[in-house]
Amino acid sequence: MTAAVEVEAPQIIDGLSADDYHADRTSISSTGLRALLAPGCPAQFKYDRDNPQAPKREFDLGHAAHKLVLGEGPDFEIIDFPDYKKVAAQRLRDEAYEAGLVPLLTKEHDMVQAMAAAVRQHPVAGPLFTPDGGVAEQSLFWTDPRTGVRCRCRPDWMPHRQENGRLVVVDYKTAKAVDPAALAKAVYDHGYHAQAAFYLDGVKALGLHGDQEPAFVFVFQSKTAPYLVHLVELDFPALALGAARNERALRIYAECARTGVWHGFNDRITYLPLPPWAEKKDHEEYA
Repeated sequence: MTAAVEVEAPQIIDGLSADDYHADRTSISSTGLRALLAPGCPAQFKYDRDNPQAPKREFDLGHAAHKLVLGEGPDFEIIDFPDYKKVAAQRLRDEAYEAGLVPLLTKEHDMVQAMAAAVRQHPVAGPLFTPDGGVAEQSLFWTDPRTGVRCRCRPDWMPHRQENGRLVVVDYKTAKAVDPAALAKAVYDHGYHAQAAFYLDGVKALGLHGDQEPAFVFVFQSKTAPYLVHLVELDFPALALGAARNERALRIYAECARTGVWHGFNDRITYLPLPPWAEKKDHEEYA
């Protein structure tokens, strides 16, 4: 007989800072679960969790766009230089990071303003992000009943659910390209289907969805002019595949936490073939 899993009550925390949310060690997020699976592994996940990385420049535009679209997130500091070649610009950038601000060159600030304007003008995304029409970045905590693992998620935006209406969980992401083929690849490569399934589990665990099945909608926006916006809702097979990945990762996390062993890829020698396209590529190059 399987032992009963102790389930801690679900919880919504308003006003929890992003830093405190990410620093929580009593629960695991969707990002953490995805890091446990290939191409990652538990050992790398634990190291990265215990050794947080410095801010990455490639995330600055996304953070600033989030601030303008959602009204939540770190403030930004405008760096009045065309680039970071000069020492003075580098110093201002580093000071901004130390103060918890997102540094933006003048041209980058103009860019994120245009991006936010494009979202507001979109016939669906604009009304979806009405400032008083929802809640940004609530922190949700619940316990997975199968493994006893404490979970957390932080939806970018949840519009207020009308009476007898469907709850929509919204995630805003910037991307290089937002055509359907590019987005399908990005969703799979980055595990966004697992993120969607995980967040839906969270809102259902907290009973926020009412009598209807909740929806998860991605608002993707291109980082190049004219900053096109593309709203996406994943189909059932994609969500089912994401849920299966989450279940595997939760079981791995539960076992690692129980034993204290955070394993790498393999303790034995791996018999490694070349990719299936390698032979064809060599024949084409040297024919």
